[in-house]
Amino acid sequence: MKRILITGASSGIGMHLTYLYLSMGWHVIACGRSLSKLQAAFQSERPALTLCTFDINQSTEVITKLKQIEALDLVILNAGTCEYMDDPLPFDSKLFKRVIDTNVIGTGYCLEGVLGNVKQGGQLAIVSSSVTMLPLTRSEAYGASKAALDYLTRTLAIDLSPKGIDVSLIRPGFVDTALTQKNTFSMPGLISAEQACRYIVQGLEERKLEINFPRKFFFTMKTLALLPNTLWRRLAIKMIRGV
Repeated sequence: MKRILITGASSGIGMHLTYLYLSMGWHVIACGRSLSKLQAAFQSERPALTLCTFDINQSTEVITKLKQIEALDLVILNAGTCEYMDDPLPFDSKLFKRVIDTNVIGTGYCLEGVLGNVKQGGQLAIVSSSVTMLPLTRSEAYGASKAALDYLTRTLAIDLSPKGIDVSLIRPGFVDTALTQKNTFSMPGLISAEQACRYIVQGLEERKLEINFPRKFFFTMKTLALLPNTLWRRLAIKMIRGV
């Protein structure tokens, strides 16, 4: 039985990935901050499911618990948060730190704890976001954190290759989860968490370096990213002004 570890498993993409991999016959180590939320997400006990709790912002707790989990075929680091900066004046450094600490530094804690337990021939995947393709309004903290994950993942893909570990960068568009349900703006190309997980599983089975979805939204963003930065800036300013 193959073994997979998934962080952020109590809701959204992480929860649906857990169910999907369980249905595929994997042993899943589902990680989250709250035991009660994990138990609520997976109400019946399953022999192939192990629940693991830690606060991703607590380095000793994360590293200690993850180092105890051995012989992993696949790790998906999915845990993260999203907060938008409604007005950069004054700049909210506390918000900025919260997002960077969880999305970037917390991922680093997970990597320290888990990487040594990935089998040779195994896989690592890190969930970023398509927000990194373009500078978007209010995304000073969230976008910066995800851009850091992009660079981190691509670097790991180089340095872990000689060690027999494949690395994939996952960049979803808008996915219908508890986090995105808080958004008050239009979300083009919105897909369900179940759809997102099918894209992810297929991409990981094909050992893709990058898994971008949904395709139409991705190609739209990619096309816009080809515009000169000065032109995109003008368009973005017009959009926030409603011109």
